Amino acid sequence: MNTQTIHFHMKPETFKQNTAASLQDQPLRKSLRTAMDMLMTRRKGVLSDEEELQTLRDLCEHVRQRSLSKLPQLLEQLEDNLTKLGVKVHWAETPTEACQIIHNIITSHKGKLMVKGKSMVSEEIELNHYLEHQGIQAIESDLGEYIVQMAGEKPTHIVMPAIHKTKDQVSELFHKNLGTPLTDDVDELTGIARQALRDVYRTADVGMSGVNFAVAETGTLCLVENEGNGRLSTTVPPVHIAITGIEKVVAKLSDIPPLYSLLPRSAIGQNITTYFNMITGPRRSQELDGPQEMHLVLLDNGRSQAYVEDQMRRTLQCIRCGACMNHCPVYTRIGGEAYGTTYPGPIGEILSPHLLGLDATRDLPTACTMCGACVEVCPVRIPITEQMQRLRVEAQRDPGEKVAHPIRGQGASHSFGEQLAWRTFDGIFSGKKAYRVFGWAASKFRALTPSKQMGWTDNHVPMKPAKKTLHELMAEKQRNR
Repeated sequence: MNTQTIHFHMKPETFKQNTAASLQDQPLRKSLRTAMDMLMTRRKGVLSDEEELQTLRDLCEHVRQRSLSKLPQLLEQLEDNLTKLGVKVHWAETPTEACQIIHNIITSHKGKLMVKGKSMVSEEIELNHYLEHQGIQAIESDLGEYIVQMAGEKPTHIVMPAIHKTKDQVSELFHKNLGTPLTDDVDELTGIARQALRDVYRTADVGMSGVNFAVAETGTLCLVENEGNGRLSTTVPPVHIAITGIEKVVAKLSDIPPLYSLLPRSAIGQNITTYFNMITGPRRSQELDGPQEMHLVLLDNGRSQAYVEDQMRRTLQCIRCGACMNHCPVYTRIGGEAYGTTYPGPIGEILSPHLLGLDATRDLPTACTMCGACVEVCPVRIPITEQMQRLRVEAQRDPGEKVAHPIRGQGASHSFGEQLAWRTFDGIFSGKKAYRVFGWAASKFRALTPSKQMGWTDNHVPMKPAKKTLHELMAEKQRNR
């Protein structure tokens, strides 16, 4: 099977240029529009009971906030219970450290082939690329991940990795890489991938999976999936490695049902997934299947930096359903690749600065209309627009300015013109008198408005003040009564 090195073609530092390119991609925009309309309709259909929805959202928010409030203790409890079950737990502060841990586990078994269930954290650390350089092949088994890996791309959605691909594009990929006949039958394409992956499960030295929820009370790792590839990846190979961010832990097994109830409905408008795996260690002596050895890698990568401040900690409540992306007017027009990050869309805009630093991601929080659609659909009530506003302020902060809890990175690095523009804006809108004088002058001298306006006219038509200010219009209305 031909798999390619996975790299983003775009980077977050060039987000504005990425966006311009994506907006010109008409097939991409058509695919996204069709898919997002379908996902929004399906979600609405399975969450029609408003009272049930809001009750569940309250409960899920409480579960996640309670778990995060005791995160250090719960992580220690999780490690203790997993160790008792025979699972080897590893802690990784950085992506490089996580990759090295996984590589060492594979080489200790003289492994050369890994089969992977879906894991966004493994995408975050660019594990496939790292292992390829070490002479180890990692093959994705999730259908969407399998497609984008074959195309030499990265997932553009956290739940549906190949949502930007048409069935004709997938057929061409399979024809080119697997030698199969061209077809536009989706079931036939799925069957082709299933057949190609069958030998991979059987011959893989190591299987890898992500983790949706980790239960501290019982040491249970929960894995949500629809294709069965996750179950095969975690049970057929002799070694199973699970990887997750440190924020995925919950306190009790009883915390899982409400989260599981909302996750598939929010993600893809499905009442329940086909498989819900509860993994409690390697194969026991009386069991006929399962891995002989099991590991869990717990990744920090900036999460503890978000954790230390109450406001930004709420970012870590995310259960990776992707509903915010499905309803975002920006994401649905540009797709995930334009963000240049593992996590695109609204959640990526507030999470990526913690993982990559503000230096690389300072433009991402501006990719938001502040419409609040993401906040309305978030199953755990993350105040995404509030987080976005905070990050916009941080991105424009003077690097020398001392703050109690700075976001990773050095803050803004602006030209003289940008600094002047922001200071002027701050001066006008920080006081009533200056604002009114500016409004009066802008309306009276509107004919002098420049056609080129720094930053704005790169993507918009020029702004031109109204002939009369709002105060003037209201005063006229009062006089005419």
